Amino acid sequence: MGTGQILFNAFALLTVVSAAGVVLNRNAVNAALCLLLSLVGVSGLFVALDAYLLAFLLLLVYAGAVVALFLFIIMLLDARGDSRPVLHRLPLAARVIATGLVLGGVASFLVRGRLPEGRAATTAVGAALKPYAHQLFTTYLLPVQVLGFLLLIAMIGVIVLSRRPDGPEDAA
Repeated sequence: MGTGQILFNAFALLTVVSAAGVVLNRNAVNAALCLLLSLVGVSGLFVALDAYLLAFLLLLVYAGAVVALFLFIIMLLDARGDSRPVLHRLPLAARVIATGLVLGGVASFLVRGRLPEGRAATTAVGAALKPYAHQLFTTYLLPVQVLGFLLLIAMIGVIVLSRRPDGPEDAA
């Protein structure tokens, strides 16, 4: 087993374990920090694939900005994970369906075997960045802006919905 395979396995293990920590953690701050570790693992996988731009952008945008914003909102709202919510039928059914889909995907992967080998890159790493930048700032500019706006609306909605009433003026 070569060095590349060892690095891939290490980053894949880091990503999977920290992603499980995001889902299973009761404390929101610890879950956000596990998300940060998971993003670092995915960034390491991108580096192993020689996709340095994607690794850098993932760390800069998601790990640097989004996780920091999540931590800021969690600490601002003083969210605690003390009690588990009561399971109703719909979330329980969603969990069963999601577990079935994951197990079906893993079984399909095990039956089919390995993924096909890709071709080795024939161009330099930085040579292929210009087409990405051109498409990002021309063809996909509107969808990226709309997605950013929707994320902003969602964060504002979470802050408004999770606000605690301060006094009698908020009681209706």
